[in-house]
Amino acid sequence: MADHWDRETVSEIASESASASGGSGLSEDERAELQRLRSEAAKKRGRRRVGWRAPLATLLILLGCVLAPVSVLGVWTANQVSDTSRYVSNMAPLISQPPIQDALTDKVTNAITSNLNLPVYVNQASVALNSRGLNRVSTLLQSFGPSIVSAVDGYIHSVVHSLVTSAAFANAWVQVNRVAHQAVVTALSGGKGAISTKNGQIVIDLAPFISIVKQNLSARGFTLVDKLPAIHPTLTLFSSKDLAKAQTLYRLINALKIVLPILTLLLIAAGVYVARGRRRTLIAAGLGFAASMLVLGIGLQIGRSIYLNSVPPSVLPSDAAAAAYDTLIRFIKEGLRAMLVVGLVVAIAAFFTGPSATAVKTRRAIVSWFGWLRRFGERRGVSTGPAGEWTYSHRTVLRISAVALAALIFVFWGQPTPALGIVLAIILLLLLGLIELIGRPPVAAVPEPARDGLHERVRPDALGE
Repeated sequence: MADHWDRETVSEIASESASASGGSGLSEDERAELQRLRSEAAKKRGRRRVGWRAPLATLLILLGCVLAPVSVLGVWTANQVSDTSRYVSNMAPLISQPPIQDALTDKVTNAITSNLNLPVYVNQASVALNSRGLNRVSTLLQSFGPSIVSAVDGYIHSVVHSLVTSAAFANAWVQVNRVAHQAVVTALSGGKGAISTKNGQIVIDLAPFISIVKQNLSARGFTLVDKLPAIHPTLTLFSSKDLAKAQTLYRLINALKIVLPILTLLLIAAGVYVARGRRRTLIAAGLGFAASMLVLGIGLQIGRSIYLNSVPPSVLPSDAAAAAYDTLIRFIKEGLRAMLVVGLVVAIAAFFTGPSATAVKTRRAIVSWFGWLRRFGERRGVSTGPAGEWTYSHRTVLRISAVALAALIFVFWGQPTPALGIVLAIILLLLLGLIELIGRPPVAAVPEPARDGLHERVRPDALGE
C-alpha cells in the first residue's frame, strides 16, 4: 500500500506542478498542501531506505534455511536410535545387496578356514600315513595337499555364500539388528553391542552368523567345524579418522532433535511476519527452504565421495562401501525430497494467492468455472441450499482448516515422502475446490450478472501484501 500511495502522491504532485507551470496559478493553501505532500513523500522514501524490516526478515529466513538441513539430519539420527522398527527397516536391506553379501561371504569363510588351519590337518595325516608304512600315499597327500585345502576352502565358500543369500540368513540379520537397535548410539558413543566402534571404525560382530554356518556345515557332515572355538570376526561398515568429532556432533544434534525443527519453523515464520511484503517474502522463504534441501543433497553426494575415498579396499571393498552408504542414508534422501516438495508447494501457493496478473487471472478463471458449474446444477434442480450458504459464509475458516489439516498430517506422518507431499497438495486443492463449489452466496448477496465476482477490482493496498 505504501508503494501505491507514493505513486499516487507523485502523480498528484506532478499534475499540480504542471497546472502551476501552465499559468493557472495556485492559492496559498494549495501551495502549502503541495509542499506538505512533497515532505511526506520524501519522509516515506527515507523511512523505506533505512527500514529495519527487510534486513531482519532476510536474516531470520536465512537462519531458518541454514538450520533446515541440520534439522533433517538430527531427526534422522535420533529416529535411528529411538525407533527400533525404523532402525531395522534401515539396516535390513543391506543383507540383500550383492556387494555386502560377497563381503560377508569372504569374511565368514576366512574366519572359518583360518581357524580350521587345514594345512596342519593335511600334514598330520601325512605323518600318520608315513608312520604306518604308507610312504607313497603320504607323498601323494603332501603333493596334493594345497589342492585339497583349496578345494575345501572353495566348498566352505560356496556353502557360506548360499547361506548368506538365503532367507534364513536374512532373518538372522534382522534379528541381530533388532536386538541391537541402538546400534547408532553404540557406534557414535563407543559402547558395546552387535555394532560398535573399533579403532575409528564402525564394525558389526559376525559371531551369530558364524554359528549358523557351523551348524549347517556340521549337518552336511563337515564335523571339523565342531572343534572350532568361539569366533568373533567383524565387518567394517564405516571408517573415519574423525569419528570422535562425529560422536560429539551426534550427541549435540540428538539433544536438539526436537528444538531444531521447531526453531527452524519459528525463524522462517518470524521472518515472514516482520516482512513488509509478506506474500513475496513467503515465496522467497519457500524457495529458500527448497534450495537448502538441494544443498543437503549435494552435501550427501560430496560426503559419499569423501567416504569412499577414505575406506581402504582391505577394510571394505569399494562396491560394498558404496552399497552400505547408499542404503543407510536413503531415508535422509527421502526426507529432504519431501521437504523440497513442501518448500515448492508453499512458494507456488503463495504466488497464486498474490496480486500478480497471472495469479489474479488464474483465480478468476477457477472461480468462474466453479460458479458456472454451481449455476449449471442449480438450473437443473441441484442446489446445496442452506449448507451451501453456511459454507459460503464460513469459507475462510474452512480454507484455513483444510490447510492446517494437510500440514498436521504431513508433520505427524511416520515417514514423510515426496509422494505424500504431492498427494496431500492434490487433496488440499480438491478440498479447496469443493469448498468453492459448495459455497453458495445468499440470494441477497449475489452480485450483478455483469460482474459475477469475476471483474472484482484488486484493492490497491493488496499490492503491498
